[in-house]
Amino acid sequence: MATEYGQDYGRNPGPGFLGEGVEGRRHRLPAALRAPIEARSWKEFGYLMLSLPVGILMFTFAVTMVSVGAGLLITFLGIPVLAAALAGCRGFGALERARARGLLGLEVAAPEPLRVRKQGPMAWMGAMLKSGASWRHLLYAVLHFPWAVFAFVVAINFWAYGWAMLTYPLWFWVFPVYGGQGGLQLYGDESHRIYLDNPFEVTVTALLGLLLTLATPWIVRALTLVDRLLVHGLLGPSRLATRVVELESDRGVVIDTAAADLRRIERDLHDGAQARLVALAMDLGLAKEKLTEDPEAAARMVGEAHGEVKTALQELRDLARGIHPAVLTDRGLDAALSAVASRCTVPVQVEVDLPSRPAPAIEGIAYFTVSELLQNVSKHSRATRAYVDVWRVDNRLMLQVVDNGIGGADASAGSGLAGLAERLDAVDGILVVDSPVAGPTRITAELPWRVASGG
Repeated sequence: MATEYGQDYGRNPGPGFLGEGVEGRRHRLPAALRAPIEARSWKEFGYLMLSLPVGILMFTFAVTMVSVGAGLLITFLGIPVLAAALAGCRGFGALERARARGLLGLEVAAPEPLRVRKQGPMAWMGAMLKSGASWRHLLYAVLHFPWAVFAFVVAINFWAYGWAMLTYPLWFWVFPVYGGQGGLQLYGDESHRIYLDNPFEVTVTALLGLLLTLATPWIVRALTLVDRLLVHGLLGPSRLATRVVELESDRGVVIDTAAADLRRIERDLHDGAQARLVALAMDLGLAKEKLTEDPEAAARMVGEAHGEVKTALQELRDLARGIHPAVLTDRGLDAALSAVASRCTVPVQVEVDLPSRPAPAIEGIAYFTVSELLQNVSKHSRATRAYVDVWRVDNRLMLQVVDNGIGGADASAGSGLAGLAERLDAVDGILVVDSPVAGPTRITAELPWRVASGG
């Protein structure tokens, strides 16, 4: 059932779908020629130069303190020494994160804090010794030292030899003037010596220096890649701690969303059906009083009350549909989304290609996501047609809503899209908005695929 419109705006996003169409700043020099004079290259080189003294200091502190603490474990003094060693390593870890942030541009969050359940030094020492982050900092202090020595030696040699050979034509005159030899000595023994002293040799030396100078920033960058991995893997929060923080944030979003939904339902009941039922009770009371005096007026009032009952029932049905539509429970996403599309102010083509029904919670989130996106199409897009596509890719449920309207939708501007993105994030979902000015707008949502119980 893929029409021409579906082929244009179906599951094959254009080049701007994830923002690849935004071009970066253009440089006149290519990256290979630009690297030796870039600030980034000099910062990375400075990082490796500082790594050696910092690595020596951390390694010496860690090995000394742990050795003393381990030797004193036969007495009580070993425990506070070990705790102090771990605390010192955490302090060095903070320094390393700051150094990586300033020179490498690497943002690494601080690890999870100590969980001291009681007051007092004993509780603090116990929490320090039980902290996995503290032992990872100690491991970093030990592993970083040999790598810092290797990286320092490689970086300083390539950098020094490259620039020295590149600038050799500028300073080779020092040898005949002050050294008593023709140039830089390349080889020498008791009977024979080779100097780089003629124009050809000087030129070749400079060309080799140019090659080394151009290659050195990339070698340094490869060396700092290992440092990035060490800092990120050992000095940052663990995956479990990061996941706990994410789940706590998601739980807050879910609670806020549920509270907002409850307030909306309460407001709708109070302002809609409840108000109508109160007015209906009053009208029936008046009709009861007029039943003997003026039967015709009483009958007319009962007829009006009957109309109010129908209106209240319709409002209750609409409210129930907003909570969880019966068609979604009975017939699934295909029928439910078709019903939503039929209420949209623009023609909407719906295509649902699912092998089975997902879990009710995921199905409900998918329904309300598409419903809210189609409401945005009706209110803001000025579109003449829209397309809804739902399919499954591995363990992800994919939703895509496309319209040919004016575009300009932005999830970061505090709009309803931002709230929708937060709701999806609460269940490990993703919302991607591609809406250039003048359109079209393509909004894709991903949800985790979870099979219904018993399915």
